[in-house]
Amino acid sequence: MSLSESLLAVDIGGTFTDIVAFDPQSRQIWVEKLLTSYPDPSAAVLDGIRHLLEAHSISPDAIRYVTHGTTLITNTLIERKGAKTALLTTAGFRDALEIGNEGRYDMYDLALVKPAPLVERRLRFDVPERVLADGRIWQELDLDALGGICAQLEEEDIEALAICFLHAYTNPAHELAALDQVKARLTGVPVSVSHQVAPGMREYPRASTTVANAYVQPITERYLTRLDDGLRRSGIEAPLNIMLSSGGTTTVDAARAFPVRLVESGPAGGALAGLYWGKQLDDSDVLAFDMGGTTAKAVLTRDGELTVSNTSEVAHVHRFKRGSGLPLMVPMIEMIEIGAGGGSIAHLNRLGLPGVGPQSAGSDPGPAAYARGGAEPTVTDADLLLGYLNPEYFAGGSLPLDVDLARRSFEGLAAALELSVDRLAWGVHQLVNENMAAAARVHAAERGLELRRYSMVATGGAGPVHACGVAGGLGIRRIIIPPLAGVGSAFGFLTAPIAFDFTRSYVAKLTELDLRELNGILRGLEREGCGIVESAGVPADDISVQLSIDMRYVGQGYEVRVPFPMQVLDGDHIASMKRAFEAEYHRFYGQLAEGVPIEAVNWRVLITGPAPQIEALSLRSAAAATDAPIACRPVRFEADAPARQTPVFRRDQLSEEWSADGPMIIEEAASTTVVLPGWTARTAAGGCLLLLQGDER
Repeated sequence: MSLSESLLAVDIGGTFTDIVAFDPQSRQIWVEKLLTSYPDPSAAVLDGIRHLLEAHSISPDAIRYVTHGTTLITNTLIERKGAKTALLTTAGFRDALEIGNEGRYDMYDLALVKPAPLVERRLRFDVPERVLADGRIWQELDLDALGGICAQLEEEDIEALAICFLHAYTNPAHELAALDQVKARLTGVPVSVSHQVAPGMREYPRASTTVANAYVQPITERYLTRLDDGLRRSGIEAPLNIMLSSGGTTTVDAARAFPVRLVESGPAGGALAGLYWGKQLDDSDVLAFDMGGTTAKAVLTRDGELTVSNTSEVAHVHRFKRGSGLPLMVPMIEMIEIGAGGGSIAHLNRLGLPGVGPQSAGSDPGPAAYARGGAEPTVTDADLLLGYLNPEYFAGGSLPLDVDLARRSFEGLAAALELSVDRLAWGVHQLVNENMAAAARVHAAERGLELRRYSMVATGGAGPVHACGVAGGLGIRRIIIPPLAGVGSAFGFLTAPIAFDFTRSYVAKLTELDLRELNGILRGLEREGCGIVESAGVPADDISVQLSIDMRYVGQGYEVRVPFPMQVLDGDHIASMKRAFEAEYHRFYGQLAEGVPIEAVNWRVLITGPAPQIEALSLRSAAAATDAPIACRPVRFEADAPARQTPVFRRDQLSEEWSADGPMIIEEAASTTVVLPGWTARTAAGGCLLLLQGDER
């Protein structure tokens, strides 16, 4: 069968690579799930696409466009496997990467370890120059000194270079002059300059972001080139769009220039999927819970919208401690890494207590049950021993699980804790659930949100396995398990619009804004963004432009983001800006600082195309609806009680009217839903499963 105008989405995770093909005309959808390949993730992508197209007789030239998200950037930063990078910075600021913000992320930890800079000190160079905060040049760039530094860089044989001069976001003249000289001397070396990568105030995060961009640029360039070339060899001529951390997609060229914007591109798909499926069931406030093979992420919507932040961290020294990672100034859906994934390894921590993660078995060798050489106990092994997973139907039967190997992997840890293997497996499962619930509670409390009124949308291969346990710990009594939950992030990519945004710091009190200069800045950002979005195939008439302003009371250290209409600004708009700020500030803090002047700090322009319209999916199955369990198997639901015989259903055999009380197991090719005692499951709109507890039942 040859499709027309089909869409293809690819998500590379730390353990699995997920591929989804969708035909908007017939509303048919096809899925391929396979282990991620190392060291070249593109190999699994191309193999999976080829197999999916052949299995469903889809012509390569029927693919309209390809959307791709990856954990490659994140993993490169975490594992410190990026390019040999050097940094040019204003004289006297060579050590800004190590000094950081001078804060301690844990004031009581006497052995506190800060994240090591991505650039070693001998490759950080002072350049004589100085630009003031208002853009005036205090000291001209010393080109002769820069020439001598270039000679040293040539001897070092560096692979990437970052340039971050003080206050370059207000006047990039020195960075541009240095860029010209460096490119002439260091041919073939990619260069990242701060006024393009992170044009905002705050020196340390701006330098950290620019260095991170340079550090991952060569590996990103090689990967995207291999993938793009491979798609062409496969006969797919459709444009390749890359998922951004902010929830939009962009061109390959933009992704090559700003790879740091892809840091959370995979989890962004899970957030979009949660938003989409929540709206299908008229839930505007959802907790999007995505648990894959390596990590679990959570995203909270606010009034049916995702919150985008422009500050984040990556490569944490301590996984759940804010401030222990490398700061990044890039637009990103506000999410939190709340826990481990299926491949995360159980171990004894420094106190001799059981812990899980952050180390993961990944796909190579993978959990012990994969029988690929892994010998350490993982969450997947625990779930298998508890009876939650079917060893013959994992990943649709393409990856049989070995129960004996899973049991053997837990024996050493069980002996050290003087527990039975089954009791330890239960403890690991519960520990993971409680850790995730605790992290989500803190995340919600910091934002003043009441989780009990939220619905959970669970995606990822392990998300539906742990959904009831995590939701119970949060007081959430309504869970949505969407169709194709196991490839939720890849499906979410299909809903992402082509978009790009730009930020420029321009600090001034509202009463002192130079509107002529400001309008020139905003129009320049709009032109640049529209060029990127149009190059991705969006007609100019379909492009929308949105403005938001980071504002604060004078003297405050942090800002509130205020949406404001994109227009040519004049004096009449100043009062409107003030009212908009006060409304947003009051919503956050419940009070205003009357009489204190207000200043604008950052101006953000978002350029976006229309979001793809994914109508109701056609999920027809060859299997007849029977609503009857296909089997029963022993499953453990309590710590010390024996396993109980539990009905097992196949999701594709459930009718639109089916419902049943837990406990039960509901299996499908890409994931398994565990319905705990006290919960009810029923089919719902759009092919979703709805799990309800208590008064919701």
